[in-house]
Amino acid sequence: MPELPEVETVRRGLELVIVGKKIKDIQVYYPKIIRSPQDTEQFKFLLIGQVIQSIGRRGKYLLFHLTDDTLVSHLRMEGKYIYTENPNEPYDKHTHVIFSFTDGSQLRYRDVRKFGTMDVVKRDGETELEGIKKLGQEPIDPEFNLERFKKQVKQRMAPIKQILLNQEIISGLGNIYVDDSLALSKIHPLRSGKSLTDDEIANLIMSMKQVLEKAIEKGGSTIRSFESFYGRGSMQDHLIVYGRTGKPCIVCGTPIEKIRVAGRGTHFCPHCQKAAKE
Repeated sequence: MPELPEVETVRRGLELVIVGKKIKDIQVYYPKIIRSPQDTEQFKFLLIGQVIQSIGRRGKYLLFHLTDDTLVSHLRMEGKYIYTENPNEPYDKHTHVIFSFTDGSQLRYRDVRKFGTMDVVKRDGETELEGIKKLGQEPIDPEFNLERFKKQVKQRMAPIKQILLNQEIISGLGNIYVDDSLALSKIHPLRSGKSLTDDEIANLIMSMKQVLEKAIEKGGSTIRSFESFYGRGSMQDHLIVYGRTGKPCIVCGTPIEKIRVAGRGTHFCPHCQKAAKE
């Protein structure tokens, strides 16, 4: 599933090519992707004629800010946007929604797994949308409240890996960048939130920010199929522990180990990230 860096990379690409364009027509070939309004004809009626004014992001959600409304898009596992200036260019069976613009160009939504969603809300009303209104803070937010995060972490006995995957506590991270953030901050993934010191939590936030910003710079990670307007990301070539089971730690040379935490494959260095201590 695309995480914050991948979605931000997509956002930046979209911003370059579709801002200022007016929607002329919409084709919906898989209606279940349109979550609200559920009536696809109403979906089209609301959006056709509106101009895309800006592209935003909240966590893993893309926000298409239009003249009057906001189109909220979640890519889920395999969703991706394809831009073309040739409306006659062929598309395959996995292309489920096509936005045609008045200048002849198109934005196509392709999703092999069909898990992605789209919602139309009134402009700036996305904060009340189920899924977004409960999102936690983002580590790269300049106004990140460290004290609030410390309180959320230290009141939980759950493993820190599980806590960081909770989108209601910290938004935008998934398995890849949680593992690398914990590695950079030298915190074992099984350490309970309650066991972490204030300094460790502050260092963890700095590590998350550093990992996410580098991933954005590298265009995200292409582990399986992620691609953006810039092509495949390259962060997978710079990961610290994720996907490196058995390979030497880049700091100490100890082989990276893999365990399961909260049902997720979890990578760590047993030397640099000391075992749980309570």
